[in-house]
Amino acid sequence: MTLFETPPDTQKKSRFITWLALAAVVVLGLLLYFRFRYYGEEKAADQFFAAVVAGDMNRAYQLWKPGPNYTMQDFLADWGPDGYYGPVKSFKIDETRAPKGGSGVIVSVEVSPFAPFPDGDIEKGRHTKNVRIWVESKDKSLTFPP
Repeated sequence: MTLFETPPDTQKKSRFITWLALAAVVVLGLLLYFRFRYYGEEKAADQFFAAVVAGDMNRAYQLWKPGPNYTMQDFLADWGPDGYYGPVKSFKIDETRAPKGGSGVIVSVEVSPFAPFPDGDIEKGRHTKNVRIWVESKDKSLTFPP
């Protein structure tokens, strides 16, 4: 090394690594946020449909947290074995989205009268219904979307 040669700058390399690590942490944080931002609402829908699949209609009715004018008979007419959406033997949560200005989220769920869920089976897949459920964020009550 001569008098006019400058020593290698190790500070630039460590600064680059610091910025790279910071960018990786931010990207990972954003990915985790977008993956788990509706976790509570999805969990409420999952518990509800698990109770319906198990045939525990009393528990499902409690999880629905119905208003005074939605009776158990109305509930069974929708979700019971002979109801509009029934029989529900398996389900798969498809999509969760929040409308602008809403106080909850819409969870799209595919319900099937077959167990296990007919992924890839075209004939059984024809009987699958897509149901949209409104999950209120503050108390995790369920209802049909407005």
